[in-house]
Amino acid sequence: VEEEGAMEGCLFTWEEIRIHNGRGQGQEQWLVIDRKVYDVGRFSKRHPGGTFHNDKSLVERYLKSLLIGELAPDQPSFESNKKKALLEDFRELRCSVEKMGLLRPNYSFFFLIFLHLLVLDVASWLVVWHFGISFVPFVDSFVFQIQMGWFQHDLGHCSVLRKPKWNRLLHFVVMNILKVVASWREYPSWWTHLHNQHHAKPNCFRKDPDLNMHPLLFSLGKTLSVEVSMGMFGETKILLTESYTHHIFILFCFVVQDLFLIVSFNIRVCLMYIPLMGFNNFMKCFCVYLCRYLESTWFIWVSQMNHIPMDIDYDKNEDWVSTQLHATCNVNQSLFNDWFTGHLNFQIEHHLFPTMPRHNYCKVAPLVRALCDKHGIEYKSKSLLTAFSDILHSLKDSGEHWLEAYLHG
Repeated sequence: VEEEGAMEGCLFTWEEIRIHNGRGQGQEQWLVIDRKVYDVGRFSKRHPGGTFHNDKSLVERYLKSLLIGELAPDQPSFESNKKKALLEDFRELRCSVEKMGLLRPNYSFFFLIFLHLLVLDVASWLVVWHFGISFVPFVDSFVFQIQMGWFQHDLGHCSVLRKPKWNRLLHFVVMNILKVVASWREYPSWWTHLHNQHHAKPNCFRKDPDLNMHPLLFSLGKTLSVEVSMGMFGETKILLTESYTHHIFILFCFVVQDLFLIVSFNIRVCLMYIPLMGFNNFMKCFCVYLCRYLESTWFIWVSQMNHIPMDIDYDKNEDWVSTQLHATCNVNQSLFNDWFTGHLNFQIEHHLFPTMPRHNYCKVAPLVRALCDKHGIEYKSKSLLTAFSDILHSLKDSGEHWLEAYLHG
């Protein structure tokens, strides 16, 4: 108790806190919450990105052991580069959202979502059973898988059920029994590990796992494309190699615990379709075209249309709200767009309120737009086709920046 009291008595300046950012040789990584300073360096190795916690008392219980002091009285509550007024207004908005009940799920909505998924799955089998092999059940199963992907995304964000542990349990089951795992990124534990980091620092190179293909496959954004072209990415390759070595070790641990249910999924699907289609037709339709091509194509276009066209750069140490707004954009609302994207056309609202059930995005959107207008931040929303074309334009621009730097740099 005396040691803890002594730690609480330590006073720090923002300059001292900036030094302890986890980038040096030491393990110290300091974090400020409500003027109290915590060292989360060692803890972050076991809790990278964090899970989405609805229980604030749980968070406070873990933070207590990490407390090392607080800001000195002469220090402002925010760093000078953070937008204090924006953060204060967002906190007020967050309180209003909680009072309006927009963080509580509508069980009827998600029951209908799950019911329509089961109808798609059963209809696919019935069509094969009655009419034989055709294109219809193939498309039906393909649609089922992508829509199940949006549903598992809801579960991963703890927005379907009120208790996080029940969301995580159902997420684990859905991902391994009802949803085909098309790649290692879709193992439930692995998905959570990566996706939480993406939400913490979207479009921030070295911190957002969705950018880890840069520069090994292609370059993204003006700054990073120029660096690649100028040959300034030797350090980047080393960092990415170290990052993937760490990820592969974690992946091994995750795969062991997920393996049993993944086998269960494959047994279920094989028993349903091989007797009707034959082994060869089953392998071609479900394992090659469905999982590896069409579903992945649908998922990638939807998941990247909200981020790739936005700012991609190193972490600029902006405040959290600005980071989310500069890295995301929306696609206009319509019944089709909502269904086609699993409501991820409301990407701005999704990133500002990660645990909000998707059926409430349209309700909070006007409030978020008003917040952006008040602080002079562009609230981008576009048509679905424009969003798809912007992906290609962004990749083309990155390539041109690379070529310009290569020829004239």
